[in-house]
Amino acid sequence: MNPVVTSEGLPGLTRLDHIGFTVPDLDQAHEFLVGVLGCEYLYQLGPFTSDRTGRGAAWLSVHLGVDDAAVMKRLRFFRCGDNAVFEVFEYQAPDRSGRLPRNSDIGGHHVALYVSDLDAAVDYLRERGVAVMGDPTTSTGPSEGQRWVYFLSPWGMQFELVSYPDGKAFDRPGYEAAPPS
Repeated sequence: MNPVVTSEGLPGLTRLDHIGFTVPDLDQAHEFLVGVLGCEYLYQLGPFTSDRTGRGAAWLSVHLGVDDAAVMKRLRFFRCGDNAVFEVFEYQAPDRSGRLPRNSDIGGHHVALYVSDLDAAVDYLRERGVAVMGDPTTSTGPSEGQRWVYFLSPWGMQFELVSYPDGKAFDRPGYEAAPPS
């Protein structure tokens, strides 16, 4: 596979590889990701501590930005759909915060999953007791053609369902993006 070459940006960048996130209980996350979302479990690693890596006492802080007293208890990889891979961590750490960032917070985030039938997917989640945040929204402007809705994992992380079976406005011939303001 030849890398995509552009005049600007990160040399060799071709695609998103995986998304990593930390959960309070990896078994609970496993049940949600596999049992509710339908992800495929791939494998598990761990535990890891700075002194058990064999790479020096400050390995976790230097390479992962976490306290060297932390323990990465376990991590599991899951495939979701055709190409999304989740790397899901469970840590024990002396300075760990249990507060999830909101979208408006620095570091706020969500994971968006594409579905072909948004209404069927929302009904499925609600039937399984998953907290769906409101009703689906129809986008306008450059995202016209898309519908979306957020939902919460059992540990409170935000996910989003999106669907645009006929494409979005910005992908249609003749569309020109307004310059950033």
